[in-house]
Amino acid sequence: MKDLQNIKQRFGIIGNYEALNRAIDIAVQVAPTDLSVLISGESGTGKEVFPQVIHSHSARKHGPYIAVNCGAIPEGTIDSELFGHEKGSFTGATDSRKGYFEVADGGTIFLDEIAELPLSTQVRLLRVLETGEFIRVGSSKVQKTNVRVIAASNVDVPNAIDSGRFREDLFYRLNTVPIRIPSLRERGEDIILLFRKFAVDFAEKYRMPSIKLDQEGRNMLINYSWPGNVRQLKNITEQISIIEREREIHPHTLKAYLPDYEGNKLPAVIRKDNEKSFSSEREILYKILFDMKSDMNDLKKLVFDLMQQRDIDVPFNDSKSRVIKNLFRDTTPEREAKIADEAPVDISQRTTRSDIQDTEEIVEESLSLSGKEVEMIRRALEKYNGKRKLAAQELGISERTLYRKIKEYGIDL
Repeated sequence: MKDLQNIKQRFGIIGNYEALNRAIDIAVQVAPTDLSVLISGESGTGKEVFPQVIHSHSARKHGPYIAVNCGAIPEGTIDSELFGHEKGSFTGATDSRKGYFEVADGGTIFLDEIAELPLSTQVRLLRVLETGEFIRVGSSKVQKTNVRVIAASNVDVPNAIDSGRFREDLFYRLNTVPIRIPSLRERGEDIILLFRKFAVDFAEKYRMPSIKLDQEGRNMLINYSWPGNVRQLKNITEQISIIEREREIHPHTLKAYLPDYEGNKLPAVIRKDNEKSFSSEREILYKILFDMKSDMNDLKKLVFDLMQQRDIDVPFNDSKSRVIKNLFRDTTPEREAKIADEAPVDISQRTTRSDIQDTEEIVEESLSLSGKEVEMIRRALEKYNGKRKLAAQELGISERTLYRKIKEYGIDL
């Protein structure tokens, strides 16, 4: 415990969160080895401190330590920065230059934002990790280096592998020992400790009294989501220290610096297994189809009632009239009881085999494209007394296609 406090004090690590202490413990344990380490965590959580902890507790502590931000180096020059280049190897290469892996020989190199490396550079890095060999850009001479590699990323590397942006073999080579840094929102009371530390530091820096939080203000900081993590908390503390005249900070003051604050953290709603819900997309589709059929039945009955009220007679002597009669045949009083039985019901109650079969029949009837196509072709042919050319124009298809469909469906003219 004493060693843990000494490490925190030496490297400026504030907090007592269990996952944070665990990360420090792993870093100290792996330090004496030469195993590669992959540090993961959100941006602003302080990942850059842990490679320093590892290096200072290793046998390489007297060797060089180099930190490289892979995302800040242009893709065209990253190979030269890491592995060096020979004179004249590319435009602007007026002299030979050593790369970081050559300079850090016998020490540690920290590759931050490792997922930003181009795939070609990842191949070179994999060779260094496996054999300790590299080649300068523009050279054919193989060189050796003895470097301990520590990498970090704020993106989900397995997702980057799935999308083809990161080599799977390189991931497993780097991820020999994984260390996860917790986000600030997870750390609870550590947020208040960090705020106090930053407030004291800025008070000394700007020669002014330190700011303090009331109880509601402390609760507000703990409940905030902190998308920028420790970096965001430090920036906000500095802003408040400089801008605000009052040294005691209340929630209404904090809200000006946390514009997206949404109040207390709410628990996630988890559905219990015995709660009624749609268990599959198929049941959702059934529910939609039941609703559509109910609406159609209502519409049919409404139009039919209007026609009866206005004493409109619909004869059977033409195709259009027959279609209208077919549409309204289910709205007769004898069919109303059956229509009511087909009204929407709770899908969760349909558990018997017979119910499921009835549902499938309704779907097939409602979604039969071939039946509708035959009906449309018959209506068009009847409208133009069997003249295929005019019927094809009415249907928006070629006469040849119409002839093929007549033959396919066996339509009598």
